[in-house]
Order: sequence, then C-alpha cells, then structure tokens
Amino acid sequence: MVHHTISTSKSRAARASRKISSMKRLQRLYFVFNFLIVGTLAGCGGVPVGEMAPESGSPQIAVEQPTTPASKLSFPSQPASNAVLQQARSRWIPVGWAELPGLGEDPLGEAWSAWARSCERPGPAFASLCADVRRLGQGSDEERRSWMLERLQPYRVETFQSEPVGLLTGYYEPVVEASRLPTASHTVPLYGTPAQLHLRKPWYSRQEIDTLPEAQAALKGREIAWLADPVAALNLQIQGSGRLLVTEPDGRQRMVRLGYAGTNDQPYRSVGGWLLSRREVRDASWPSIRNWVAQNPGRVQEMLWSNPRVTFFREQPLPESETAVGPRGAQGVPLTAGRSIAVDPGSIPYGTPVWLASAGPQLQLQRLVLAQDTGSAITGAVRADYFVGTGPEASLIAGRLKQPLRLWVLWPR
Repeated sequence: MVHHTISTSKSRAARASRKISSMKRLQRLYFVFNFLIVGTLAGCGGVPVGEMAPESGSPQIAVEQPTTPASKLSFPSQPASNAVLQQARSRWIPVGWAELPGLGEDPLGEAWSAWARSCERPGPAFASLCADVRRLGQGSDEERRSWMLERLQPYRVETFQSEPVGLLTGYYEPVVEASRLPTASHTVPLYGTPAQLHLRKPWYSRQEIDTLPEAQAALKGREIAWLADPVAALNLQIQGSGRLLVTEPDGRQRMVRLGYAGTNDQPYRSVGGWLLSRREVRDASWPSIRNWVAQNPGRVQEMLWSNPRVTFFREQPLPESETAVGPRGAQGVPLTAGRSIAVDPGSIPYGTPVWLASAGPQLQLQRLVLAQDTGSAITGAVRADYFVGTGPEASLIAGRLKQPLRLWVLWPR
C-alpha cells in the first residue's frame, strides 16, 4: 500500500491513537469524538462526501490510548551494546530501555497481534524470534515486556545530523459507495493498471487522462468502478487503498477492497499545498478542502489537475475473515489500526517493532507499533505515517494528524 499525504497546515497539530476492537465501544467513543473533534470540524465541511461507516467487524478508528497499571519491571538505563548502527537514511543510537517514554504503561495486546502478522513475512533479523512472538500472543503484558528486555535492544532513530525529532502524519482506509457501471450520478472512474503503462514513462498526467483521446483509449475497459464524487476518488488515490460498496448491474451490493497497483509516474503534488499557496484556505485539511470545494464548484477540476499523479488499483475480495483488519501494506501483511506505521524503508526495515512517542496539545502517544508500510511522501530518518483505521471517523483523525515524532527501533541483540 503506497499512499501520499496532504499538507494540513503551516504549523503542527497534535493527535494520538488507539485501535478499538469492539463496535459497541466504537459507538460509545464516537459520541466523545463528536464532542471533542467533530464539533470543531463541522464548520470546515466534515468528512469526505460519499464516505460510509465501515461494516461491523472492521478495524476501528484510533483514539487516545488508555494505560495499563504501571509495570513492576526495572528498565535498564544503559544499553546492552554501544555500537551505533548505520542505515541508508538514518543512524541508530543504542539507548537504555528507561529512555522509552510510557514503556511500562502501554497495553501490548493489539501491537502483539500486529507483530504476529509481520511474522507472516518476517525479515531476516526477526525470523528466529517469531516462534516466541506467537507463543507470547497468549502471554501477559509483563511476560511480553520481560521477553523484550531480554531479546531486544532499543536504538534511538536520528538523522545523520543527530536530530531525533521528526514528523508524524496519519492515513486511513476510506469506505466509499460505487457503481460497477457509469450512471447519471456515478461518472468518475477508478482504473486498473493500463496494459501499456510500461511503454511510456511518465505516463499521461491527470489532466491528460481527462482530456486526451489517446489516454482515454488506453484506459478503455480498465474501469473497476465509478464514483459520484471526484474528490472522493482523489482521496482514495492519496490513501492508496480503500473499500467500495459496489452496486452491481443486477442491483446487488457487495463490499470489495481496492489495493494499490501502481501510478502514472507523474510527480505527486498536494492539492492542499496548492490551495495554501494561493491563500484559498487557512489550513489544508480534508474538511477545509471540502469547504472550499462546496464554495468553488467551478474550480474543482483546476484543483484536481494541480496534482498530476494518478493511482491505479486492483480489486481484491474482502472475505469476512479480513474485515477486522486493514489493507495489506508494503510488507505484504494486513495493517492494524493504531499499531501499524508507514516508514521510509531506507531508515527502518519492514517488520521492525518500533517504540513511537508523539506529543501535541490535544493528545499524547507512547506505544509499540510495527513498521509495515511506506508511502511516496514518507521519506527521511524520523518520519512515520500512522494507520488510523477504516471509515469516515478515521478520516477525521488522519486528516488533522501532524505533530512532532520520536522513534526507537527495537532490534534483536
């Protein structure tokens, strides 16, 4: 799953997250969101038009995490090794476990499930640990923490200039209504990869796809489904995947998943950045973009064409067994809401457990996550995109998430 990010503002905002596994608890927490978040966003246009609530059993949205009773373990203040590890785009500084904020308070169950999924396709460094990871799936948090202290060494991730603070943003899986065939209301196609994509680098831009007969001819028959809203289609392309409730020609409706299949190799340009540069909005979150779209319907095409990149998809079945997890990330395993991050693989390899700390004026985040995805805008040493979950509530968080970040990789001794 490869995705992009939208410039949300010129200043940093704050957010944190936690996956909720129960729909009943989601409903209770949703009222909290209405009070704390939705009320402040309602005046900015709300969630993307056409988005739907995820079906029961879907990965839920992320909220401020609770804490478990403080661990009774003693966390070493000195590292077991003093060797600095060099990566292609970062360096790792060995530290004692005591440096990791909130280490004794994070409930590890959901993170452990995400780690077990990474063990479906482990990297060489972690393959030998996966038997223990699976065994500890039934263990207590104290047993898991004790095992981590014994088998892993934490390293603080820094730039080559010794800067340990970077940027955290968020992404999510949209759920959008679609039609298998074009209709009077559903006129915006989502495409599979064109057969001749490899013959032209870069391929046609977004504007050329919309206007040139030769580009449209190359995409004829590659339509997967049709949406009613061009901005919802753009959002799907930015997120890199999503779910569609598709109305088939016979009137039946079924939920399918769209996975990332490639792009036209054009440069990515943030429509939010485009609006900011023209002083059309004060901040370029999705709610603000929606508000601008509602007020400027005649300029929507101009805004869309400012981003020449187009994402192509592949349709995937969505069996009941997979509705409770997110799409597959770049590691090839399903993402876990609140416990999966996208990283620059030149800084942190896929499948690496990472301790993440991010603080802002609204919420605090100190937790174990897994590096399981990447994105074209996720570059640099201390950079992560946080998978928030599925559906419109998740979009409220992901669209506003932009705050300082610190990372520690947990590497085998």
